Amino acid sequence: MEKTQSQINKNLQFKIQKPPKYNVIMHNDDETTMEFVVMVLQKVFRRSFDDAERLMLQIHNEGSAIVGTYYLDIAKSKATYTMGLAQLNGYPLTLTLEEE
Repeated sequence: MEKTQSQINKNLQFKIQKPPKYNVIMHNDDETTMEFVVMVLQKVFRRSFDDAERLMLQIHNEGSAIVGTYYLDIAKSKATYTMGLAQLNGYPLTLTLEEE
């Protein structure tokens, strides 16, 4: 006996899962200037000046802060780009990724 399309569809239950997102975490260091951190937060992470300043102070006072949450490829790109920009400017700025 042949199955109808309706019977086949009832047997095939697919759950489509969204890919995980990752937090981009910026870490404090003793060399990267506050001005550079604010600039990067504005230009790379599209934060307003006030939000960038708030995050910069959080990073400075608490040691790190989540500066953005993205799908893995975007999170990696932003973190890699930012650390490359920091290195070009002589700063040891470090960013890490953590699954949300």
